[in-house]
Amino acid sequence: MPDAAPVTEQLQTRIDQASAQGGGRVTLGAGRHVSGALRLSPGVNLHLAEGAELHFLPGYDSYAANRSTVLAEQSDRAMILAHRAHGASLSGKGRIVAGGTPGFSLGPDGDMGVLVPAPHRPRVLVVEDTEDFALDSLTIADSPMWTLHLIGCRRARVQGVTIRNNRALPNTDGVVIDGGSDIQVTDCDIETADDGVVLKTSTIDPLCGVRVTGCRVSSQSCALKIGTETHGDIRDVIFAGCQVVDSNRALGIFSRDGGEISDIAFSGISVDCHETPDGFWGSGEAFTLTRLTRRAARPAGSVKRVVVQDTTGRAEGAICLWDEGEGVEDLVLSRIALAQVPGALGTGAQIDLRPTPADLTPGNGRANAWTRNAQGRVVGLTPYPQGLPGLHAHGVRPILQEVTIHRPSPLPPGWGPSFTFED
Repeated sequence: MPDAAPVTEQLQTRIDQASAQGGGRVTLGAGRHVSGALRLSPGVNLHLAEGAELHFLPGYDSYAANRSTVLAEQSDRAMILAHRAHGASLSGKGRIVAGGTPGFSLGPDGDMGVLVPAPHRPRVLVVEDTEDFALDSLTIADSPMWTLHLIGCRRARVQGVTIRNNRALPNTDGVVIDGGSDIQVTDCDIETADDGVVLKTSTIDPLCGVRVTGCRVSSQSCALKIGTETHGDIRDVIFAGCQVVDSNRALGIFSRDGGEISDIAFSGISVDCHETPDGFWGSGEAFTLTRLTRRAARPAGSVKRVVVQDTTGRAEGAICLWDEGEGVEDLVLSRIALAQVPGALGTGAQIDLRPTPADLTPGNGRANAWTRNAQGRVVGLTPYPQGLPGLHAHGVRPILQEVTIHRPSPLPPGWGPSFTFED
């Protein structure tokens, strides 16, 4: 494929021809290649050789032909789309350069610490209702929105992928697993502003059998996360042997939309959590679990049989466990050893319950991000009742086994007891 722009038609023709012949590999050689909307076909491997860079055209309208069945942050489009493309794959040591920051951001968002995103932004890669999809070894840079979105996939494998996104551009999640079954994410290296690896159910279709192992994640939001979209059940999930570095929240479970979350394990994870400005949800928590109804017609689903074990590291915020009712059962924290250290911003001293119902239609803010009340305060942010704790539990009774939180002595101003519990 020549180093020229654009190559959309030629590249799509080669993909379609390979699929018509029963599958095969289409290779992009070293050099700069520019494309518009691409569709992966069944049985075809799109391979980016070492030194190859696939750049995508600017503008949301460039991707009108690639419409996803699931709307995400007002986006229904993808730069690369695979729909029922069984056995399709992407591989190689090349790079996908998505042009998110220059093409889809509108400058700083006041004092919130983030950029204002363009109203409509394409995702980089959306894979829908596909069996045996694989993504191997590629680097993806500067996503405008969610980077990889797996929707209702079965037996998907994501291995050795590097993601480097702008750390101030919202909604640039690394790997989004949205319904489906038997999904593996291994040995990936992700740096992004939004969630690193996030599991959700945007529809009532369930998600089960997910394994996330050996990944390094740096996130300004939550590195390893379940929620907040939880319309369908999520169960049988293991995050293991991962490193969370230079992040806001490390581990999180957020029940909002009615689906049950059960049989979850976080194991053998090192964490490094720092405070963030109010434009990001949370502030320096090693582990957060919140259960809060977002829509009255569909109460938040229960959270059952969760284990967080063998977790070590440092955090500027607290472990925060918050339930609006009696919906959290069998939560075990075991062999946790954390150093809690003062942050520079002081934002870790507040409970963050976002997203709240107010974030659905903010009158003074940004949808699904933040809104201010009449007094100018961000809705969902509340100071801890006794000052910053090491662990705070509201409406939750966790089982604590060898949980150690090392704190400064004397305690800094505004800090409270190591453990606080509220009914």
